[in-house]
Amino acid sequence: MAVLSRSSSASAGAPSSPGRRPAGRSRSAGVTVAGIALRTPYWVFTGALALIFLAPLAWTAVASVAPHAGTNQVNGWGFGNYETLANYQAGIWRYLGNSAIVSLLTVVLTLLTSMLGGYAFARFRFPGRNILFLLTLAILMVPYATLLIPLYVLLNQVGLQNSLIGVALVLTMFQLPFSTFLMRISFEAVPRQLDEAAMVDGCSPFGALWRVLLPAVKPGLITVGLFAFLTAWNDFMAPLILINDTERMTLPLAVSNLRGQVQGVVDYGATEAGVVVLALPCVVLFLLLQRHYVRGFMSGALKG
Repeated sequence: MAVLSRSSSASAGAPSSPGRRPAGRSRSAGVTVAGIALRTPYWVFTGALALIFLAPLAWTAVASVAPHAGTNQVNGWGFGNYETLANYQAGIWRYLGNSAIVSLLTVVLTLLTSMLGGYAFARFRFPGRNILFLLTLAILMVPYATLLIPLYVLLNQVGLQNSLIGVALVLTMFQLPFSTFLMRISFEAVPRQLDEAAMVDGCSPFGALWRVLLPAVKPGLITVGLFAFLTAWNDFMAPLILINDTERMTLPLAVSNLRGQVQGVVDYGATEAGVVVLALPCVVLFLLLQRHYVRGFMSGALKG
């Protein structure tokens, strides 16, 4: 018996042969390989989409510093095209300032109006609420270009024709249906117990909105603001119809005029430089706010 126990203990303490792998390790390796195989099509698909969207931006950035015949950048690589853009008519800074004024004013007006409208549609009960909401969304069914001429006449009657404020008001009007819809579902995703508890503690409806609900719907506000900025910054049609003074042109309109300024000859270098200047703020803002942007769209997916 002593011999048997000694031999069994020796065999138990002996190390396993180096050629034999534990079953748990081989199973985990198989799971890892299977996971990589399942994710490979997703990686390939998303990588191809990224290349499709990034390739034009990369090509534009390279073309803006590349030499072009008939431009300010004829020999070698440099920033001659950007110098042409900077010195065009009133100057690039004037057009950047005009675009910034229109964009920021559109963002402020859109956020303020859609926040109050979304809060009213989500939290209050009043006669005709759903009909009014549907009428607000019905603006989306009206073609954008068909309203610009009537709006031009209306702005001329109130003294806002050829005005950056008038352009911002028009862009805000077209942003309101989607923005109000998004803010409504953002407020509806917040439990009513939060603002009811705030009112029990002595807050007014506006106080509950300011102190409790606005921090809860911050992703929705960021999404609405980002959409409004991108639309106002890149819009070409509204400034084309409503602005007739070269000193008040926005950057997209200035780049379009720069494109064929000399006897119909297209200055591709300066045009590409203008596209880079137009795209850069949009790319930076989207990269900084993309997490809140996704959360804003998912805010109404699950109600609390």
